[in-house]
Amino acid sequence: MALSKKDKDFRLTKTSYLEFKQIEMDRVLTTLLARIRHSGLPSRIRRTVDVTLKDFTNEFLEHPELFGGFDKYPKVLEQWLETHLMDIVNRGKSNQAIAAPRPLHGFTYRFRNAKKCRDYGAAQHIYETLYHARHNGQNAIDQLKRFFFPGQDLNTDKFDANTQIDVETQALLALCNQVTQDIADNTKERDSQKPVCVGSADLMADDVIRLLVYQNFIPRSVMVEYLKILLSFHMALYHLRLFKLLPLLIKRRSADPTCATGNCPMQPRILTEPHGGCPYRVHLLADVANVPGSHMATLAERSADVHFGRITGFVKANYTIKKLDEFAEHLVKKGKLIRPDNGFAIGDLLQLLEPTHKNEREAFFSSRLAGVLETSSGASKEDIAPEIEAVVDMGLSDFETYIEIIVGLQAAGHRRNIVTALDSLMMKNDQGALLAQPRVRNSKRRVVLDGRLLEVLLQIAVLRPGGRRGFHTTEMRIEEVLLFLRERYGIYVDRLPPNDGFGEASITDREALRENLALFKTRRREVGFYRDLSDAYVTQTVTPRYSIPEYDTSSVAEEDGA
Repeated sequence: MALSKKDKDFRLTKTSYLEFKQIEMDRVLTTLLARIRHSGLPSRIRRTVDVTLKDFTNEFLEHPELFGGFDKYPKVLEQWLETHLMDIVNRGKSNQAIAAPRPLHGFTYRFRNAKKCRDYGAAQHIYETLYHARHNGQNAIDQLKRFFFPGQDLNTDKFDANTQIDVETQALLALCNQVTQDIADNTKERDSQKPVCVGSADLMADDVIRLLVYQNFIPRSVMVEYLKILLSFHMALYHLRLFKLLPLLIKRRSADPTCATGNCPMQPRILTEPHGGCPYRVHLLADVANVPGSHMATLAERSADVHFGRITGFVKANYTIKKLDEFAEHLVKKGKLIRPDNGFAIGDLLQLLEPTHKNEREAFFSSRLAGVLETSSGASKEDIAPEIEAVVDMGLSDFETYIEIIVGLQAAGHRRNIVTALDSLMMKNDQGALLAQPRVRNSKRRVVLDGRLLEVLLQIAVLRPGGRRGFHTTEMRIEEVLLFLRERYGIYVDRLPPNDGFGEASITDREALRENLALFKTRRREVGFYRDLSDAYVTQTVTPRYSIPEYDTSSVAEEDGA
């Protein structure tokens, strides 16, 4: 049955900016750079044709004053550009094309091919999430700006030639500085919505600030990869939390006062202060070995099943909020409701479910329901689809009947799209993965903790406030690291989560968890974080890969002046 556009409309930026499609983080970061450059707005580039690999190659060859020596090896140049500097769509195929240069410098968005560099709302989601963080949001945005636009005066677009940057970034900067027609796209008003879970925004902002402490210690290309993994990880956690939170808010018909009063227990805290007071936090049991068929893999599959199983409930909750938002605008037009200065928050919309709005609500959705039934019945009432007739016969209110019909007709498609988006945000089967799935039919997804993701999280874990850089590194005991992962991100390695599909651990479960912990230690040793001083558990430590002293003014001065 064909629903009208107003009935099918699902996207609501009050809950998520994502369009729920396959998301590529290179393209997300490229688009985010434009928003960072233009204070939250996208950019507008005037270009009539797409740029190609040949265009970039010729640009290097035609400007020997900028790219000395490249003209001697044109074939090597082209291969270097393709493999190191370009984000390629359909790489290796006959229809491969450039999406954009890799986001190693802030101005690389100027060379993006917009139709091939779509981010599906993810860049806006990241920017607005950071913007609305309560403590360090603007600081995180400013630090991202300084990292991606090194030595650049963004008011004049002039570059400080004394700034030292790597060869890849120098090449991209020389290209990007030749594009001057770059303006903020202010044709539409900026849509800036506070995230449903502002604690998640606080945590993302704090992690970005902590990770960027290493920017003078880690190669730039590696730091960019770290940032992609971290931002994707936080978007995944936000949406897993959203799947749990939104249906519960619908059930209570109001925002949670714990969230609304500013006493959110999800605020980033020191290691010894857990976030246990949040009723909406997610718990993920991660299979470190990532070996299908083991008991640990079965437990991790259960963990993934619980969270993916909430998607249909989220679809219904999101449709409910979306249609209440449309109802609120209807009341504003009739003069029966006043729109707040910052627009209707989710808590305001949920108030429209109260009995005081029943008559207006039923009248509005009775009209909507009549339109749905008319398009579904065809020539006569007897032709109504049986699944719709079953909902009508349930005796629900017109509003509830309308929502149930739309969800019944649309949920399967939205679920497929959300699963696709979540797979990409959790980097399924890729470096930095939080999710794995064997490439065989009907195989199950399971939560994992890929080495690259854990590497990023451990870089953050070993930091402590204090010192010239704001943070310094310190060693941590294994038990402290496991506590950090549990309390900060809800990731469990050596024990079952307290809920989200789990109860008391059996003997078999405990044995699998012990093996998981042993593999966790092995993995950390492989990447250089783990040191085993003796067989005693309390002396097994995680050591920083990059040492940042608390007080070493001479080294700081030398490095900052380098």
